[in-house]
Amino acid sequence: MVSQTQRPDIGLRIDVIDQPEDIIQAFDCVCEAFGRQVQDGVWIAMNPGWDTPQGKASGAERMVARWRNKTNDKNGLPNTVFLKATLPSPESESRIIVGFSIWVQASTVEGHGDPPVEDLVNALDLNTLYPGNEPEQRYLCQVISSLHKRRNEVIKEKATATPPAVMILDLCVVDPAHQRKGIARELVQWGIDEAQRRGDLEATTEASSMGRHVYGQMGFQADGPEVEYVVDKEFASRSKPPNLFMRTKGSGV
Repeated sequence: MVSQTQRPDIGLRIDVIDQPEDIIQAFDCVCEAFGRQVQDGVWIAMNPGWDTPQGKASGAERMVARWRNKTNDKNGLPNTVFLKATLPSPESESRIIVGFSIWVQASTVEGHGDPPVEDLVNALDLNTLYPGNEPEQRYLCQVISSLHKRRNEVIKEKATATPPAVMILDLCVVDPAHQRKGIARELVQWGIDEAQRRGDLEATTEASSMGRHVYGQMGFQADGPEVEYVVDKEFASRSKPPNLFMRTKGSGV
């Protein structure tokens, strides 16, 4: 697995994250983009108090825990890869994290990737996020199930493919202060290249209205209509971000 690419024009580097401190810094980019910039209702519900020091620290800790608990496939490759995009700091000789992405190798076949999540309450640690709050836990289970519905269908379809896996762009974010510099494109390209190295795996993602144009330029195609969030009537008025399931090889398997 290649851990680094570089764009000498602006000094951009894409590296695999190998220390928890980078996850904590990268989470700041996520808060700025998903919280402050686009005010993504689902992300905000998943990260209560994200705009407070305590809430931000809790969100970063959950991300670090996910990073620490990543598994490997039968070849010893990590099923979840956390990437950081960095630029030279204008104030020192260090580098600053300006972008962040998560790529997941998924499969229903043992040894070929992480399986689709079935128990969302435990996987999302909803009892810790919303202790005793059944409606909020139920809402998050419903929106995440809706968001990942087509993703999970494709993972199951790939069980008969060779290899029986798919590479998922689970998250891609760039600090709003550094957008429009090609950073997202490099984070995506790294994953596409890695998918090819792992056996020409198909790549998929749930594309936001901001990201889908870039993904389309990089070979992703829409598979189906906009994600339909199937939620109980009491949640119908909640803000839910537009997302489109996209994949690199059309609808074939």
